[in-house]
Amino acid sequence: MTPALRIDRVAKSFETGRGVVRALDPVSIDIRQGEFISVIGPSGCGKSTLMNVVGGLIEDYEGAVYVDGEQVRGCHKSVGMVFQEESTFPWRTAIDNVAFPLEAAGVEREARLSRARDLLRLVGLDGFENRFPSELSGGMRQRIAIARTLAFQPRILLMDEPFAALDEQTRLLLGDKVLQIQQELNQTTMLITHNIAEAVQLSDRVLVMSFRPGRIKRVVEIDLPRPRSSKMMGGEAFGRYVAEIWEDLREEASKGLQDMEAMRARG
Repeated sequence: MTPALRIDRVAKSFETGRGVVRALDPVSIDIRQGEFISVIGPSGCGKSTLMNVVGGLIEDYEGAVYVDGEQVRGCHKSVGMVFQEESTFPWRTAIDNVAFPLEAAGVEREARLSRARDLLRLVGLDGFENRFPSELSGGMRQRIAIARTLAFQPRILLMDEPFAALDEQTRLLLGDKVLQIQQELNQTTMLITHNIAEAVQLSDRVLVMSFRPGRIKRVVEIDLPRPRSSKMMGGEAFGRYVAEIWEDLREEASKGLQDMEAMRARG
């Protein structure tokens, strides 16, 4: 079966004031339709670079990206992205935020508002359609961003640390909501995260990245039953996965810390 997303020997280097930095060594992975993949690694390992390549924000790279067997380069309608940074439009209500990409695509008003209402219901925000972002919590605003990305029905959903700015309780509950949405839509999802427990909670597989240049050090299959929720995080099997991934990650995180200390020493 053709994978929903194929990353084939993708590599990337950047020119900097201190010379060429190799951000990614060749990375290859096939992601199945409806699969949830998390990418975890130390700061500077190329996680966000990889997502930006897949999302079309970086076009100058080695290797190839395929969506449903079709090679793509640059932005593609089948790929949607959710970022860590605040991205709601403060002058638009929740429903108008979600409807924005449909409005930009020329969808007539009643159809786009109907679709936006359905998506707000899906992310648990029915009843908040006419609230402005300033009237909502950070977690609610992030749900609006997710709903807006889903408005044009992308086949692949990319999320770059979307919960990083939220408190721990909110990110756990939002993780439960993301799981519910992903299962309901059978959405193929790739999440970039620093949080090991979050990766285990959400994922079918976790890709552990090495320190720069980033490569896949190990792929961990998460064999926990679905449907899942944050309630399982206290379980023994869950704890074993967290410990196993940290064991792989610890050496790479130490390299990243040493690199930062060396940079500070050089001034």
